[in-house]
Order: sequence, then structure tokens, then C-alpha cells
Amino acid sequence: MSGGRVWAVARVGVLALLWGSTFLWIKLALDALAPVQVTLARCVFGSLALLAVCLKAGRRLPYGRATWGHIIVAALFCNALPFAMFSVGEQTVDSGVAGVLNATTPLWSLLIGIAIGSERGVRAVRLGGLLLGFAGVVLIFAPWQRTGHVGWGALAIVAAAASYAVGFAYMGRNLVGKGFATISLSSAQLIAATALTALTFPAGGLTPVHVRWTGLAAVVILGIFATGITFHLTYRIIADEGATSAATVGYLLPVVSVALGAVVLGEPISLRVAAGMVVVLIGVGLTRRRGRAVSQPPAAVAVPGRS
Repeated sequence: MSGGRVWAVARVGVLALLWGSTFLWIKLALDALAPVQVTLARCVFGSLALLAVCLKAGRRLPYGRATWGHIIVAALFCNALPFAMFSVGEQTVDSGVAGVLNATTPLWSLLIGIAIGSERGVRAVRLGGLLLGFAGVVLIFAPWQRTGHVGWGALAIVAAAASYAVGFAYMGRNLVGKGFATISLSSAQLIAATALTALTFPAGGLTPVHVRWTGLAAVVILGIFATGITFHLTYRIIADEGATSAATVGYLLPVVSVALGAVVLGEPISLRVAAGMVVVLIGVGLTRRRGRAVSQPPAAVAVPGRS
């Protein structure tokens, strides 16, 4: 394996660990803050961390009305909306289950690719994987059980996963490969997400903060590491390997989220949820199988002067 490939694999592994821990930090942060407060705080800390790196590297933020228009749209679908949905959802859903449901992002990516024409000639095995993956989600939801995870919380998390897929595709088509460094783009996008989230702050964000140091520390870690650094790594993978490859990190998220939820929070892992997780991952794996079928992932695999 070449040095470049080793670095690419390592980068995906680090991203999976950071991203997979997100659900734990959100759950802990909700002990101190309301969902809107968690969302705004992670955007603020994440954007400040990336802006500091951007300025230290001597990079400028992107410029141009059209570019910032794309950044705002991407910030909505890849940051502000899914961040809010996860904070709302994890009020009633275990962090481990949240990570499992987030693993449906590659399934949504394939659906979007088929819809916009970037995935052509999709083989039967990939379509079968798509159906199998969503069957796994149904197994996790267990709509036939009153004690299942059906509810607005679980639906919010599935909506967040779909929103990520939309955001990845949009970023791949309209932002990466346009001459801006990825650190500049990721910084600008989190700044835009902060502004978008601030608009929603009056709706639920004015509740008192419960001073619990674990929760407050969790939101700082969530913002700097699980949001800022994670988002920049995601941008780099989209730039280097395409939007679908970035969504594929979802393979590893359930393993990390379920393990952390069980070890740190003592969350139970039922046989049904475990079976659903396995079915989802098998389905995602089948959707990633490529033969001779022509597939055209979203544009841009390199960014000049990235950092």
C-alpha cells in the first residue's frame, strides 16, 4: 500500500473516531444545554477553531457573492440543519442508536446520485443493498413495538442523515475544486452555519443553562474536535475522493457510537438494534460495490493549494 493510500485510510479512520464520538458529546452536552444552545455552541467553537487554523496558515476566506451563496446552502444542509436535528433527536434516542441511524447517509447519497444522474447504470446488487439498508432502519425503528424507537427523535436523526447526503453532494458539485483551499471553505461554511443557527436561537435557546461541568466540557470538545476538525477532514475527503467516499465513513460510525454509548453511558444494546445495525451496514456495503457499471460521482477530486 502506497504512502498516499495509507494516509487516506488513516484520515478516514481518524474521521470515523471523531465523528463517531459526536453522538456521545451531544448526549452529554444536553445535560447542560437546550438543543438550540448545543447546536449554536458547537458551530461557534468549531468555526473559531477552523478560523484560527485558517489565519495561521495565511489563508483567506472565500470571496464572491456566488461562492458565498453556495456556502450558505451547503452550511444549511451539511451543518445547521443536521446539527439541530441530532440535538433534538438525542433527547429521546440513545447516542449509539443515533450513530446507527446516521449510517444511512451513504444510502441517501446513492438515492440522490440516482435522482440527479451522477449514478448511472446502477446494478441490481446495489439497488438490493439500498433496500436492505432501509430494511435495517425499519428493524431499528421497530414500528410494530410500542417500545421501539419510533418517534420524532428517531425521525429527526434520519432526516439529519439525509441532509448530510444532500450537503455532501452539493459541496462536491459547487464548492470543492473551485480554487479555494479546503480550510478556507470549511471555516467559511461553519461561520455561515453559526449565523443560520443564531437566527433560530430565540426559539428555545433562551432557556437557563444548567451548570454541569461535564456537559459544558462536552460541548467544547463537540465544537472544536467533533465539529471543527471533523468537518475539515470531511471537506478534505470530499476534495480528494468525492462526496460519496466521504459519506462512506458512515460504515464505521455505528461501531464507535455504540461502543462509546455502552461503555461511557451504559446504554443497553438490544439484540434487535444490533441486528438492525448489521443489516444497515451490509446494505451500505452492497451499495458501494461497483462493477463495470458507469458511475460519475460529484465533481472535483482535487483542490489547488488545499491546506
